[in-house]
Amino acid sequence: MEDLDLEALELAVRKQVLQLAGTAVEQRLNADTSDERGSRTRCACGQEARLVGRRSKRVQSVLGSLQLQRAYYHCSGCGRGFCPRDEHLGIENTSLSPALTRMVGTVGAMVSFQEGSELLQELAGVPVDAKQVERTAEALGKELAEDERVHSEPMDALALPRTLYLGMDGTGIPLRAEELVGRTGKQPDGSAKTGEVKLCTIWSAESRDAEGLPIRDEGSVSYSAALESACTLDIAAVRSPFAQRVWREATRRRFCQASRRVVLGDGAPWIWNIADEQFPGATQIVDRYHAKEYLSNLGKALYGPTAPRAEQWAERRKEELDTGKFSALLKAIRRQIPRSDVAHRCLHYFQTNRERMRYPEFQAQGFCTSSGVVEAGCKVAIGTRLKRAGMHWTKPGSNAIIALRCAKLSGRFQDFWERRSDRRAA
Repeated sequence: MEDLDLEALELAVRKQVLQLAGTAVEQRLNADTSDERGSRTRCACGQEARLVGRRSKRVQSVLGSLQLQRAYYHCSGCGRGFCPRDEHLGIENTSLSPALTRMVGTVGAMVSFQEGSELLQELAGVPVDAKQVERTAEALGKELAEDERVHSEPMDALALPRTLYLGMDGTGIPLRAEELVGRTGKQPDGSAKTGEVKLCTIWSAESRDAEGLPIRDEGSVSYSAALESACTLDIAAVRSPFAQRVWREATRRRFCQASRRVVLGDGAPWIWNIADEQFPGATQIVDRYHAKEYLSNLGKALYGPTAPRAEQWAERRKEELDTGKFSALLKAIRRQIPRSDVAHRCLHYFQTNRERMRYPEFQAQGFCTSSGVVEAGCKVAIGTRLKRAGMHWTKPGSNAIIALRCAKLSGRFQDFWERRSDRRAA
């Protein structure tokens, strides 16, 4: 026994067992000819298709490669040929079995396509090349994105918390050159290298830390995001694509039914426009970190990036912000306007968002005043997967993977998969 290589034995036995299981499944399916619906059957075009015979198809599955025989019909009216069993088994227009397709969707959502291919080979012993991982994951993500638009039923399995938070933010992802034609950006020549993904995050924070401050409840976070616009013309008859996304997510999470509703953001006008229109009764809070970042940047602009006085000036302003001395804060910023254009922009930011920066009052009510969950969401849901070195996305491809990733991270992939299976069975 001392010479036993357990790892080699495990892998060899697994391979043999999978081969035997694959052979059994293949024989079982091929012995069943009930998919022959007579010499003729109805085609999707409405005309009759003629049985030609049985055709074979190579399908890659979690049990290995399967050679399946299916009844093949051809319609002379539309010129289309089809195998009824393909749709029933979930292998229509694909060479991957449903279980393997699900695995590919999972790895495609979590890691790069090449890494996904390697993981499938190493962990499941199934060879799927990186390009096929990409095609399959993006096709599944596109299907999931459409499902998300259709299904926004309230999730009532869990108790509704007293307070729900809804955060919105944007983060750039690298796009291919053809996707950026005509788009303005921050490059020296005015061009853009990225497109902005808009993210909506909803969570609860009924828990408290040692200091009594609210902290995110485990498992309460959900995400919905896409590379899409949040802008709507005043004369538009419908909401912007992202505003519609926010409403669907709020409906799923029963945001409007919570007794206390809070919208958190970094101060961008588009965030408050959506909040005003869709959640007029919600408390609006500017993320305290972003507000303080404005003060730090102004201090550096006034006294220099490394000057001690810059930090001292900013710290006094932050203390005024934390303690609710807003008039003193505005007065201190206003005095700096003759010295810096940054001060003028900073003053406008604080004046515009004054009611959203009542931090002592918000803290007394037990509200979160930081959008750290949203910031983390931009990194976890978007950045970790779509902003890696060398990546350049198309808009359809990025939105497909974002849809997959948000569904996985929000715990909703299983619901989608069950609906998908039900549609196939029907």
